[in-house]
Amino acid sequence: MSRIGKHPVAIPSGVEVQLAGQTLSAKGSLGMLSLLVSNEVTASIADGTVTIAPKNETEHALAMWGTTRALVNNMVTGVSTGFSVTLEINGVGYRAAVQGNVLNLQLGYSHEIAYPIPSDMRIVCERPTLITISGADRQRVGQVAAEIRAYRPPEPYKGKGIKYSTETVRRKEGKKK
Repeated sequence: MSRIGKHPVAIPSGVEVQLAGQTLSAKGSLGMLSLLVSNEVTASIADGTVTIAPKNETEHALAMWGTTRALVNNMVTGVSTGFSVTLEINGVGYRAAVQGNVLNLQLGYSHEIAYPIPSDMRIVCERPTLITISGADRQRVGQVAAEIRAYRPPEPYKGKGIKYSTETVRRKEGKKK
């Protein structure tokens, strides 16, 4: 029995959810997202909620029950309020700036890194050392944040690099004389 899957997903006001065959789509103020529902589960919309149920009691069907419910919840939340990830830059001379549709990163290399901002994402630099990535699709927001962080992950000796704001860098002691 899925503890997550048995809870229906509430549809907030301003969000329109439609089911066409195996495709579930949600449209809200932040855009439109769609999901191809697995053959192992059934989706139904009633009384302002989306309910997911397994077609049979196989292990895979029960696994897809909770997974599909979580994906639908992320989709509905994304088009109504959205998701955001904050990255912090640590290091002398390390900074970021948004210029048009490009995020320019200076991370201690001999060249500047130009990261093209995807059309469905919004990237803001409130300070030169703080990057906020936001969008409707939770997976895409996380993927873009991971790609930017991969240019210079934090190192354990001085803590220099790009890290998530919620991340804690475990520091190591340097070599001794």
